[in-house]
Amino acid sequence: MNLTISGHHLEVTPALRSYVTSKLDRIIRHFDQVVDVKVLLTVEKQKEKEKRQRAECTVHVKGNDLFVESAHFDLYAAVDELMDKLDRMIVRHKDRQQDHQAGLRRATAQATAAS
Repeated sequence: MNLTISGHHLEVTPALRSYVTSKLDRIIRHFDQVVDVKVLLTVEKQKEKEKRQRAECTVHVKGNDLFVESAHFDLYAAVDELMDKLDRMIVRHKDRQQDHQAGLRRATAQATAAS
């Protein structure tokens, strides 16, 4: 798995990098066919202080690209929210992939039983 963590208008500290990688371990535990992960952490230059810390993640899995973004006033909270969204999306992708393959196996079994 290729992992890229970059920052826009901020420096990615080792503590922040280790926090993001520890959160990504949960994603890898659910679905091990992840090819590439790109995480972008951004501080937006807005006048209002709410939700100016953004976290975006693009995950390339076998056969699909998944994109998730989150905004919060705290960067660590934005990363937490991002990983929760990504976790739900990965589980949904895995379920869809397993259901599709199960349907193919049933169709193949019925075709062989009919002949």
